[in-house]
Amino acid sequence: MNDGWRWLTDGANWQGPDGIPVRLAEHLGYTLLVLAVAVLVGLPVGLLLAHSGRRTAFAVINVANGFRALPTLGLLVLIFLLSEGGDLAALVPLVALAIPPVLVNTYEGVRQVDPRVRDAALGMGMTGRQVVVRVELPIATPLIMAGVRTAAVQVVATATVAAYINLGGLGGYLLDGILLRQYGTAVGGSLLVVLLAVAVQILFTHAGRLLTPRGLRPEANNRKEIPR
Repeated sequence: MNDGWRWLTDGANWQGPDGIPVRLAEHLGYTLLVLAVAVLVGLPVGLLLAHSGRRTAFAVINVANGFRALPTLGLLVLIFLLSEGGDLAALVPLVALAIPPVLVNTYEGVRQVDPRVRDAALGMGMTGRQVVVRVELPIATPLIMAGVRTAAVQVVATATVAAYINLGGLGGYLLDGILLRQYGTAVGGSLLVVLLAVAVQILFTHAGRLLTPRGLRPEANNRKEIPR
C-alpha cells in the first residue's frame, strides 16, 4: 500500500502521454460512451417491456441478465480477434454488462406506477405518450437512476480489461505493474480505479436526487406536517 501511495503521489506519473490524467481521460471516455449506449438501448426497451405482456418481459429480462454472467475478458478477446483488432471491441462486452441494470430498473420503475395515477392522467386528457413522459418516467426516475448508477460503477471497474487489447485506461497500470513486477504501479492503478468508482457512485447518487421530482424525494416523504 505504501508503494502504491508513493507511486500515486509521484509528480512524474502525472505527466507525459502515459500520465495519470491521460489514462484517466481514456477510462472516463470508455465509461461515458458505454453508459450512453446502455441508456439509449436499455431505457426504451425497458419502457416497451413495461407496456407489453409479462411473458415477453420475463423472457427479455432473463436474456439481458444472462449477458451479465458472460466472462467479460473472454468475450473481449473473442470480439477483438473477430473484429481483426478493432478499437471498439472492448465496448461490446462492457455494453452487454451495462444494459441489464438500466433495462431492468426502467421496467420495474414503470411497472410500479400506481394504475390509478395513469387513469387520472388519461382522464385529464393526456395522450399515451404524455402519460409516459409526464407521469411514468418522473415517478420511475429514482429506480431508473439507481440502475444507471449501478451500470456506471460496474463499467468503471470492468473497463480495466480494455488494457488487455492496448486500449489504455487505468487498467494499463494494473497490467503493466503485474507483468513488470512493479507492484507500486499496480496498487496505485487499483487505488485510482477505486477512487473513480466511489466518485461516480457519489455523482450519480446526487444526479438521481436532482432529477427526481421534488415531491418524490425522500426528504419530502419524511417531512412532518406542520400543525395548524
